[in-house]
Amino acid sequence: MASLMEELLEVLGEEEAQYEALIELGGAKKDAVIRADITQLGRITVQEQDAASMLLNLSNKRTRVLNDMATVLGKEPSDMTIAKMIGYLEKQPEEQRQLQEKQEQLLKVGTQMRTINQQNEVLLKQALEMVEFDLTLLRSMRQAPETANYNKNAYNTGELLGSSGFDAKQ
Repeated sequence: MASLMEELLEVLGEEEAQYEALIELGGAKKDAVIRADITQLGRITVQEQDAASMLLNLSNKRTRVLNDMATVLGKEPSDMTIAKMIGYLEKQPEEQRQLQEKQEQLLKVGTQMRTINQQNEVLLKQALEMVEFDLTLLRSMRQAPETANYNKNAYNTGELLGSSGFDAKQ
């Protein structure tokens, strides 16, 4: 059981390190979005995907270790969580404390990660709105304005001005 506990603490430490790396990448992504550096944004995205892949592998490993610990304790593996494991360790206060600290650190890093992701989401939405505004502005500049000509029923005829922009005939 002691080796499983060490392995679990190690996996949780590696997960924390990956989340911290993602936090750094999130800060770099924010800077890239602000500078509109698409090349850098692409590189950061690749690095984020690599870190996410590592986190998935670590999550699978953590689940396997927790399942092994549940089997040793005679508990149902599918119901085992870190919080439940902390509860089972009341007779081993040192291991319980270490596991609680790792859990708290992971929760703290996860909260930071969520905050950065929300900030980046807002920045990306604003950047997309700005691009959409620019495109609309460019499209409107290429269209000629409509004339204020009306037919005998008082409906706008919707005629467009010619390329000269001014019609001297009245």
